[in-house]
Amino acid sequence: MVTTYTITVNGKSYDVTVEKKNDAPIRPAEYDVMTNSSQLAVEPMLMPNASSNPIASGVGKTIIGPMPGTVIAVKVNVGDTVNQGQEVLVVEAMKMHNPILSPSDGIVDSVYVKAGDSIQTGQTLAVIKN
Repeated sequence: MVTTYTITVNGKSYDVTVEKKNDAPIRPAEYDVMTNSSQLAVEPMLMPNASSNPIASGVGKTIIGPMPGTVIAVKVNVGDTVNQGQEVLVVEAMKMHNPILSPSDGIVDSVYVKAGDSIQTGQTLAVIKN
C-alpha cells in the first residue's frame, strides 16, 4: 500500500511517499550512540520561535518557546550583537537538545530565562532588537 502526503515545514512543501510493506511495524531511524548521529540529517532551524510581528515597541522580534522543556544553556547576554540563525539558547525536550536560533540580525534586548529554567510552548524567552 502506497500513500503520498504533502508536508509543509517552515513554509516549504515536500511530497512524501510512504509504502507499507507486509505488516511490518514502523520503526524509528537508527541512532549511532558512538557518534551521536542519526541516519536522518537534522539541522538546526528557525523554529516557530521568531514572531514575524514586532514586539509592542516595534523595535524587535520575540523569541518564544517552540516546545515545553528545560533551558540547558543561554548562549548570549543582553547587549550582544547577534546574526540571523545564530544560536541564542539550547532547550532540552524529550532528552534532545534543540538549538533556538536568532530570527534576525540585531542586539539582544532582553533574556527572560536562565539555564535550568523550565519553559512552556509560547513562553517569551528573549527579544532581539533590530
